[in-house]
Amino acid sequence: MKVWIDHLGIAVQDLQQTLSFFRDVLGLHVEAPEEVTSQRVRAHFVHMGPSSLELLEATAPDSAIARFVEKRGPGMHHVALRVEDIDAALVYLAGRGIRLIDTAARPGAEGARVAFIHPSATHGVLVELKQPAARVPSFRTPTRYTLGDLKLISLSDGFFRLDGGAMFGVVPRTLWETRLPPDDRNRIPLGLRPLIVRGAETMIIDAGCGDKMDAKLADIYGLDRSYHLDHALAEASLTVDDIDIVLASHLHFDHVGGFTTRAADGRVVPRFPNARYVAHRQEWDDATHPHERNKASYLQENFVPLQDAGVLTLVDDNAEIMPGVSYRRSGGHTAHHQVVMIESAGATAVFAADMYPTAAHIPDAWVMGYDLYPMDTLGFKRAFAREAVEREYLIFFEHDPSMAAGILREQGGKRRVDRVI
Repeated sequence: MKVWIDHLGIAVQDLQQTLSFFRDVLGLHVEAPEEVTSQRVRAHFVHMGPSSLELLEATAPDSAIARFVEKRGPGMHHVALRVEDIDAALVYLAGRGIRLIDTAARPGAEGARVAFIHPSATHGVLVELKQPAARVPSFRTPTRYTLGDLKLISLSDGFFRLDGGAMFGVVPRTLWETRLPPDDRNRIPLGLRPLIVRGAETMIIDAGCGDKMDAKLADIYGLDRSYHLDHALAEASLTVDDIDIVLASHLHFDHVGGFTTRAADGRVVPRFPNARYVAHRQEWDDATHPHERNKASYLQENFVPLQDAGVLTLVDDNAEIMPGVSYRRSGGHTAHHQVVMIESAGATAVFAADMYPTAAHIPDAWVMGYDLYPMDTLGFKRAFAREAVEREYLIFFEHDPSMAAGILREQGGKRRVDRVI
């Protein structure tokens, strides 16, 4: 029976004090909490490479964690061993006379199946067996936020995967894999997260990969569109016909693949029939004249048909797209990559696109290997982070698999993202 250390379970009494060490002092990323109702506990996972810490907070006074803390105080609760087949593992152990708390697996956190071995069989250590669920991102459904007079809705066009080393550039794997663990092909899970802005008009910023990718590329990129933009629009009570403006942060395939679709006769046509499409003028020039370094990202069928259909508007730096929404050039990822500034009633949100692709990219030096001009990215991030902390910008992360948006905080020289939605 093969086993690995999956995580260490730690019973906590004061979660905020615990987070002040693991998150604020050590700078570790703490996942959003998950309620395990069968055990009356709230679990917070801190992923640290192949293993994790599980911070366990009681949700009822009669739960096992509450009784543990009352009797022994906060501290180490159990060791979890990962197994490939938990049913076979339980048969194996029972056949050798090992005393089990659970003779059959039951549901655990993160969709796993778990079972506990009695401490009398392990010299006093509570041991959990865990068969993880397939690690598939689950953050899909639309999330809403009101910014002054504007309504913001973060959508999903599914998920895809890119090489972790390329996504984090010169940052060692031992650091980034604690945030976004890679698969056996070294790819990390990433979201495809367009943003709806509703004001005087209804705008969508970026539109995911779309539905035109062939099977070979879909496998390379681990594309998962079992839930996609049409589903998300429907859940937000919208259709493609309701969109007035389609805005591109830049013209890479994972941002504008959904700008066009293939019609029944095979033609590639605009996906949003009533919309005008807006892109940056010089980004357009670069995208329509690609070179060896960027041509794999600039797929012409995603945007050239917009010009052919007469629905394309090209604008320059700092252009106001609609009241309260404007471009701001960050450069770096591409020469004319844009973040989108959204302002209403004194509050500001930022669609960061590939400047901050995920919340893990908040440190200044955590710059993607995909960036054509990494020092430009670094310079912009340095200045932008100071501004974002001071003004409490709400930052939307287009590729984060589990967080739609958060506010950047700084304490003791260390930055973190406080999740909002």
